[in-house]
Amino acid sequence: MALTLYVDTERWRAHQQSVLQQFPGIVPVCKGNGYGFGHERLAEEATRFGSDVLAVGTTYEAARTKDFFSGDLLVLTPYRRNEEPVPLPDRVIRSVSSVEGVGLMRGARVVIEVMSSMKRHGVTPEDLGKLHAAIDEVRLEGFAIHLPLDRTDGSDAVDEVIGWMDRLRAARLPLHTMFVSHLHAEEFARLQQQFPQTRFRARIGTRLWLGDHAATEYRGAVLDVTPVAKGDRFGYRQQRAPGDGWLAVVAGGTSHGVGLESPKALQGMTSRAKGVARAGLATVNRNLSPFLWGGKQRWFAEPPHMQVSILFVPDDAPEPKVGEELVAQLRHTTTAVDRTVDR
Repeated sequence: MALTLYVDTERWRAHQQSVLQQFPGIVPVCKGNGYGFGHERLAEEATRFGSDVLAVGTTYEAARTKDFFSGDLLVLTPYRRNEEPVPLPDRVIRSVSSVEGVGLMRGARVVIEVMSSMKRHGVTPEDLGKLHAAIDEVRLEGFAIHLPLDRTDGSDAVDEVIGWMDRLRAARLPLHTMFVSHLHAEEFARLQQQFPQTRFRARIGTRLWLGDHAATEYRGAVLDVTPVAKGDRFGYRQQRAPGDGWLAVVAGGTSHGVGLESPKALQGMTSRAKGVARAGLATVNRNLSPFLWGGKQRWFAEPPHMQVSILFVPDDAPEPKVGEELVAQLRHTTTAVDRTVDR
């Protein structure tokens, strides 16, 4: 009785291949919770399609992943002075985002991040003149640029990369490899055509692993079903049942990520209105669960517990049975399942 991630493996791998063909030299990204699949599984997939490098989020993830993947590991979080040392093999490549960072990585394999319009971290145009001496002391694997997802100002992602290529060339810095993020396939192809001497390598996670929504499905097993009448008290807080129906105990609670949400960037009146409506309902203890039954998304009967959720299923819906499974609409990057099953 578990919260399960079902994977249509053939379809999932077909999608991976379509992305690989659009982005030759891809650097698959495996960070955080491994996009819901876990680091070990994604390392196996990257090995299976022959990737020579795998990008991970932190040095701690690199330490855990090195035993699952025999190629190079690119750590995306930039090196910082006084960070906790983590023993790593020489096949680990560190990202750096400052001249100081490059200077402190003497002898190491590094990728230098440039400051994009994200304004997150990276060397600035003013830093380029100081990089010459610093890169002589490291094994430079290339430069990298992390681009924003949305461009509300109408600017062009390719133009931003070209701008940095021009600055690096003017500073007489090596342009043999450029790591890029968040480019469309046609944008990636435009860059390859314009700079044939540079090897562009797209760092891709979400699009590679989660780009085909129909390839995966979460389901929570029904552990218990209890009939209730309107007004019956139940649960930790002894609330009253809103009507006749059933309380269904389903695998999947807060420890799995059920009921937990990260902030969203809302755009447009419709999404804002829905957000206001959800917030209003929550003030009267009405919270939609991610679980579907009888073709509808069902309400939490009370806030999810650590490993299970209790749902209210009204009597106009089919009665759930112990052992049946409810489809759950969960966010991959915040979900930890009990098991993954390949179909």
